[in-house]
Amino acid sequence: MSGSMEAQVLPDNEATPCCNAVTGELLGHSPLHTTEELKEAIAAGRQAQATWAALPVKERVRRMMPVREYMMANLDELAETVARDVGKTRIDALVSEIVPAMMALTYYCGKAKGFLKPRGMMPGNIFFANKWSKIHRVPFGVIGIISPWNYPFSIPFSEVVMGLLAGNAVVLKTASETQAVGLALKECLEAADLPKGLFSFINMPGRVAGDAFLESGVDKLFFTGSVPVGKILMAKAAETLTPVSLELGGNDAMLVCEDADLHRAVNGAVWAGLQNAGQSCGGVERIYVHAAVYEPFMKILKTKVEKLRVGYDRNHTTDVGAIATSRQLETVKRHVDDALAKGAVIYAQSKSPKDPMEGHFYPPTVLIEVTHDMLVMAEETFGPVLGVMKVASMDDAIILANDSDLGLTGSVWTKKGKKGAALARRIMAGAVTVNDHLMSHGLAETPWGGFKESGIGRSHGAIGFAEMTESQVVVRDVLPFVKKNLWWHPFSPRVYATIKGVAQALYAPTWKGRAKGLGKVLMGFPRMFMK
Repeated sequence: MSGSMEAQVLPDNEATPCCNAVTGELLGHSPLHTTEELKEAIAAGRQAQATWAALPVKERVRRMMPVREYMMANLDELAETVARDVGKTRIDALVSEIVPAMMALTYYCGKAKGFLKPRGMMPGNIFFANKWSKIHRVPFGVIGIISPWNYPFSIPFSEVVMGLLAGNAVVLKTASETQAVGLALKECLEAADLPKGLFSFINMPGRVAGDAFLESGVDKLFFTGSVPVGKILMAKAAETLTPVSLELGGNDAMLVCEDADLHRAVNGAVWAGLQNAGQSCGGVERIYVHAAVYEPFMKILKTKVEKLRVGYDRNHTTDVGAIATSRQLETVKRHVDDALAKGAVIYAQSKSPKDPMEGHFYPPTVLIEVTHDMLVMAEETFGPVLGVMKVASMDDAIILANDSDLGLTGSVWTKKGKKGAALARRIMAGAVTVNDHLMSHGLAETPWGGFKESGIGRSHGAIGFAEMTESQVVVRDVLPFVKKNLWWHPFSPRVYATIKGVAQALYAPTWKGRAKGLGKVLMGFPRMFMK
């Protein structure tokens, strides 16, 4: 990597400091942009987009593929940048951000032509057999993307790639807390052979970015973040009817059946709930375990959690890194304190790091005796905390899992595949896995998004790719020598009888009635050829 994040000193009102999330070390600065500069970026994107969209999809793909070569040559540096900016381990950065991003780029480059191919439609009725329709996917124009700090590379990367391959220009704003990653992502995209201005990176404070993007004229806005902010942006977008795609919070449930492989289930809970220090909107937060296996499950879980190594990642011997911000650490503490005050018990907890340095660390914690009136079960904690409840049946587990305003992901753990799939269908969430959790975000082919207040719209897969375009239908009459349709002017009793005959020919309850209707149609048919 060439290192676009220079350690130059800039006035506080002109740049965002980029710091190591654990040590606080100043790594550089990211220049701030004004609303006027955002408008200029959108205007430049709009000008470049027309040329880009006119290129064959195969050519767009060819120009995008060098990004993968650049990422492959800079894997270690990219993982290090993500780890420093967020406080996660480098293994977390590699497995949940960089490698899935490369897989996504490869997948969308391979599928873009098929996703964008016009699709013909069969006539829906014999009386319209001369009307042949075709669906085209049309790029919006300029796409705006506002991305979060917890997965600052992988979340925006896929959206940027899909947006560009679909023929759009893209303006990206990454979180203020993770500007170093944003600049690294910008460098990756600069390896592509893109028209000048087609992709822009903007650094603006989150409190003004949403309004600025919408007021500056983006054609669609993709936002990943909190529910309250998502609602504000949706209300703002309504003023101009700007379409939005919102991926918001999650409070995701894990259901452990009586026939589950307990070791796999525990290992899955530990990874999906505690990796990235629990800062995953699609991670495990609530666990409902069948009473028949509750005790052995908890015993294994206690052993695994207490062995987790928490701290600053130096030699790949750390399992759980830091909480990214002091504000998020306070949220985690508040949720745990609330639970303990209402009767919850800490069942298992890892050791705190030996040298916490200046980072915001919180030991992975398992709570029992939890109830749904506790914040840790009712809201998104976004930290390394697991609340576990014993249930008498999986029907009870389903009721509890769906007792939430959020519905992003969920999981079912059982040795019986059909049973797992049936239970998964009953969970009100956008992405549900059987015998796994969280990783579906890394599957480029699967759509990502939630039910209820977890958002609207989807990213990833064919459905997510379609979100980058508008559908346009072109209807062609294949009988151009016909002078008029049956229902065109001038009107007359004969026209009325002909149209009534169409209904009778199609839907009369008897064959005799249908034949009579067809006769009326044939009587009116000649007018189609009259000038």
